[in-house]
Amino acid sequence: MNTDSSKSRNKKERAGAGNQRADKNAVVEPTPAPAPEISMRVWYLAGAVILALAAFVRLYDLNLKPLHHDEGVNGFFLTNLMRTGVYHYDPANYHGPTLYYFALASSYICGFLTSLWHGNLSLAQVRESGLSTFAIRLVPVFFGVATVWLLLCLRRHIGAVGSLVAAILVTISPGAIFLSRYFIHETQFVFFTLGMVVAALRYYDTKNPLYPILGTISAALLFATKETAMISVGVLLIALGCVAAYLSFNQEPQLATWEKRRRPPTKAAKPGTLQLVFGDAFKDESLLSIGLLALICALLFVLVNIVFYSSFFTYAKGVTDALEALTFWVKTGRNEHVHPWYTYLQWLMQEESMLLILGTVGAVLAVSETKKRFPLYAALWAFGILAAYSLVSYKTPWLLLNFIVPLAIIGGYGVNEIFKLKPDIGLRLGLIAAALLVVSFTGYQAVKLNLFHYDDDTYPYVYAHTQRGFNQMMAEVEHYVARAGSGKQTQIVVTSPDYWPMPWYTRNYDHVGYWGHIVPPADAPIVIGNVSQESDLAQPLGHKYQRMGEYDLRPGVRLVLYVRRDLVEQ
Repeated sequence: MNTDSSKSRNKKERAGAGNQRADKNAVVEPTPAPAPEISMRVWYLAGAVILALAAFVRLYDLNLKPLHHDEGVNGFFLTNLMRTGVYHYDPANYHGPTLYYFALASSYICGFLTSLWHGNLSLAQVRESGLSTFAIRLVPVFFGVATVWLLLCLRRHIGAVGSLVAAILVTISPGAIFLSRYFIHETQFVFFTLGMVVAALRYYDTKNPLYPILGTISAALLFATKETAMISVGVLLIALGCVAAYLSFNQEPQLATWEKRRRPPTKAAKPGTLQLVFGDAFKDESLLSIGLLALICALLFVLVNIVFYSSFFTYAKGVTDALEALTFWVKTGRNEHVHPWYTYLQWLMQEESMLLILGTVGAVLAVSETKKRFPLYAALWAFGILAAYSLVSYKTPWLLLNFIVPLAIIGGYGVNEIFKLKPDIGLRLGLIAAALLVVSFTGYQAVKLNLFHYDDDTYPYVYAHTQRGFNQMMAEVEHYVARAGSGKQTQIVVTSPDYWPMPWYTRNYDHVGYWGHIVPPADAPIVIGNVSQESDLAQPLGHKYQRMGEYDLRPGVRLVLYVRRDLVEQ
């Protein structure tokens, strides 16, 4: 570690200026970082508190919200994968395979720990214990918290205060919390998008070849997660081109100190894994080394996608099907979930208004200050991705997470720039009060949505979500299954054409029939139908079954539960 002060180092540089000569073996000292706006001790402490808060608000009562239709479908694929080892990618209806394999790992870990706690480590017990709502939702929780961590990694590019603000904005965002407790692809998709950006910045700062490798893995996993990766990557590349074009029309600026490239001293650096494997091939910026690195990244990108889409080399057709995914997505967007172009702005104003305002302020500051390239890039990313998805007629609220993260980045930068103005004590107190108001209001919105109104479809994020009454119905089903005494062998007849996510909740029963139409109950203890089928159910059920009540599945869909009378009268 270099402990020289800036003053003594400047003296040494002036003393050696007279006989300075080019030496390719000379050690390149890192560009000194500026004095941080806050002490590093405070920054680390604040970052740790934010990460702990992010984990807490995402983990708290994780089973509270019933699974959404899409979560149930994802859970169905995971159940088959865990029990049979089989998963086949289908581009016509479903997203990429990464979610299921990450959830497989999470389920096995949770199943192992649960089985260990109960003293039964059989494979069957591990699988049964691991398939739980908590275990599968740990995947989006993990990636949600990891996204907050990546935002903290942007300290050198949006400032110490800016990185903390960006992290806290995502930590308490109502939508970011809601979607981090949702077993769908979006949270990890956004994590991989941000991972590419952070890896590129770290490579720019350090020239360490490890970061292009990590960035490539992020990009590959992004494409193996959702077909909309083309849109996100396209926006990132267009934003990069726009920054270059914008700066070309301005006088070439002197980069801000904290944005300059940094290279660790060669003498002090320890060889990493890549250096041990490839020697000095990556130490300079020759065309050969750049080409070799690019080739490795390209091969790695292809390999990762082949591994996942082929279900780890067991389903070759999945690789070719992956190439058709975007076509299917475009066709779907013409008929389903169609909304006006301004819908995302409406949703953001309703649930993420503070974030949108801060992001706009930060974008204005970024455009006016051309010395700092990354904030300008982040602004173009945030509003570019918003514009791109707004132009597509297919709109769902979980896509908002793609805007929340870059808006938080540029919003954090804006707050950082305002903080650096060092206003008088009165104005500073006013800014602190405003910040507390923003955090308090956003936190209130987050608590209200995620703990109380999680099934209220007047909230944008609650999109055709399963109602809490469904949990009550499933509790009744379990009660009468216990009365029947047949356990997993209990026969359940489901005649309703709408039933997801019920297969997830009945995954441990061996004799559940999802018919989608009326069939004879065949003396099944439990029958679940749709209220629209009641008149037609009267004859096959007769007097042997008692109607136990109606339960909302989701808006516009009500289920009715029938139980055999001998079980009710026990």
